[in-house]
Amino acid sequence: MFLNTYKEIPWEALRYMVSEANYGGRVTDPKDRWLINTILSDFYDPKVLNDQFWYSESGVYYIPPEGDLTSFKEHIIQNIPYNDLTEIFGLHQNADITSSINDTTNLLQTVLSLMPWDTGGASGKSQDEILNEIAGEILEKLPKDYDIERAAKMHPIRHDDSMNTVL
Repeated sequence: MFLNTYKEIPWEALRYMVSEANYGGRVTDPKDRWLINTILSDFYDPKVLNDQFWYSESGVYYIPPEGDLTSFKEHIIQNIPYNDLTEIFGLHQNADITSSINDTTNLLQTVLSLMPWDTGGASGKSQDEILNEIAGEILEKLPKDYDIERAAKMHPIRHDDSMNTVL
């Protein structure tokens, strides 16, 4: 409606409708709402119409040329990394390394905390055997893998339902 009503693109109105009304209406934390507005300010801005505009320094993230839906899908599949690069979030690539180190450290600390320190217990099992049993019990409690294809069929992407698109 805004794009068809006004001669100039009403960037502020578009940003408000998406960040405050569409998504923001579901977000109650003020800092989360501020974050949504900040992120969308990079997307709802006249600079994105420039052919030489990139969302990241490497040039990996950019708006593809005008085309049909199929061309956009192909662009996403062929050009967008499966795992987001930290640069798209405004972070240095070392942030990914730091995150991986932190994840690994937390995982190993948790595993070590599960290991018994008394090796002379009545069970006669080694630390490895006890740890394997605990890991097996944890695996049994985990839910089944997420069925992405089923979810896509149940919640198809529709332009009138932003939450399905996010899902």
